[in-house]
Amino acid sequence: MSYVLIHNPGCGSSKKGLEVLEAAGIQPEIRRYMLVAERLSVAELKDIAAKMGGVSPRAFMREKDAADAGLPADASDEAVFEAMAKNPKLIQRPIGIKGDKAVLGRPNAALLSII
Repeated sequence: MSYVLIHNPGCGSSKKGLEVLEAAGIQPEIRRYMLVAERLSVAELKDIAAKMGGVSPRAFMREKDAADAGLPADASDEAVFEAMAKNPKLIQRPIGIKGDKAVLGRPNAALLSII
């Protein structure tokens, strides 16, 4: 079963998360979600939330970028998923996915909790 890392190579935390995995001997499949061709769909974002234990998408949303993206504080989960799919900058990173589990890599060592 492969390990997928939702990764932004331009983000320091995401780069450090990848380093943590590689230091543990894990070579993850990299999903560069900021690229148009690799963006996450609403369905994929919902799957990540389910794999995180059924959390709200706000659990892995960059709150500080939400207002700039025009997302109201009282937006429904569905609206948050849609906003994240349209504007991937709203997605907190890195996110590790393995099988039926997913975890936000903050702190980066949390990425190892699903191996």
